[in-house]
Amino acid sequence: MTSTKEQDNIQHAGEHRTVAIMGLGYVGLPLAMLFAKHGFTVIGIDPDASKIGKLQQGISYIHEMNDADIREAMESERLLPTTQYSAAAAAEAIIICVPTPLTSHGTPDLGYLTMAANQIGSGIRKGQLVVLESSTYPGTTKEVLLPCLSKSGLKAGEDFFVAYSPERVDPGNEQFPIHRIPKIVSGISERCRERVTELYGRIFPKVHPVSSTDAAEMTKILENAYRLINISFINEMAIACDKLGLDIWEVVRAASTKPFGYHPFYPGPGIGGHCIPVDPSYLQWKLKQHGMTSDFISIANNTNHRMPLYVIQQLKEAIAPKKLSGASILVYGAAYKPDIADYRESASLDMIDLLRLEGASVQYHDPYVASLKIGDVKMTSVELSEELLRGLDAVIIATNHSNMPLDDLLEHAPLVYDTRNVTAAREGRAAIIRLGSGK
Repeated sequence: MTSTKEQDNIQHAGEHRTVAIMGLGYVGLPLAMLFAKHGFTVIGIDPDASKIGKLQQGISYIHEMNDADIREAMESERLLPTTQYSAAAAAEAIIICVPTPLTSHGTPDLGYLTMAANQIGSGIRKGQLVVLESSTYPGTTKEVLLPCLSKSGLKAGEDFFVAYSPERVDPGNEQFPIHRIPKIVSGISERCRERVTELYGRIFPKVHPVSSTDAAEMTKILENAYRLINISFINEMAIACDKLGLDIWEVVRAASTKPFGYHPFYPGPGIGGHCIPVDPSYLQWKLKQHGMTSDFISIANNTNHRMPLYVIQQLKEAIAPKKLSGASILVYGAAYKPDIADYRESASLDMIDLLRLEGASVQYHDPYVASLKIGDVKMTSVELSEELLRGLDAVIIATNHSNMPLDDLLEHAPLVYDTRNVTAAREGRAAIIRLGSGK
């Protein structure tokens, strides 16, 4: 339930420029804090009561955001978190940052989006701007969001305004925090595009308008498909180098000396996160409706999906004649990339699952991920100790966190399989295998 104080704050939010943000995850919360920093009152809406409770206590549940900033935004009443969708009525603009995952069949799951859109449509008022930021296929804004909003009887582009602006948040990237990334904006009409350009121009130094919401939706997918294809390609080259007795890391370093026509990508156990493994599949689904598919995306997905299996197969060969069944394996790192707590679509989950299917006793350690769930199995990060490491058969380095106790792993574990090249030029008592090293 919404408290009386919370209701009063929301009621008076209209005294300042006010936005409502639906979905306070890795995209929505940083965006909310950026608006608050620039003097906006932000009504943060999320159905997860535990998230709202933490924000009300001045506690951040996202590693990259500190508690002090949350407390300051709460105390100044620039951030007003609530579980109530109806609170959006007080805002001049409503920004949708809800998840857009895949179904178990690999097709778009727009359940969160349609729920948010229907909630907005039931209470939308004249003059409001609705912006979709969730990653999705070209056509979603017009084909899914707009019909939900139009049930109000108001006319889009005249009575209210609809826009799409793809999120470009890169968790853990200190070089490019959210405000330093140029903002793509679009609208279903010129007036809609003008409204969203003005709004985001207040908080982003660079705003880049495009001609249509379809073009903006495609921009986001292109960015992520580019990365999916290139990372999957370099993963395939890592397997090729293993077969040829070459070191992919040396080859990439050498190729990177070329000052034009080449951008380095690096191999790993797979691709994780919400965007790269998911968004290109949204495009595939849409293309099938037009009688085609992207061969590049299909090949990249297949390569990416087989990487965890390739790692486990190499590990199986490395510990022979001992079998994986009954072996004690530690996976270091559950997050999909360094120094963050996000383990969505992480290759670590697939490797843990494959090891369990092989009959291995599997544990994991991640300083940022205290617990995780794989299917119906819940696991808790174990504390690293000399005793634990000496009792293992192998450690798989899946995530290269900057605070990794690498010396301890190499000194006390019998075997280390390194998927991130962090053991290059390092020595210890452990036998070392590096992905793509040709050994």
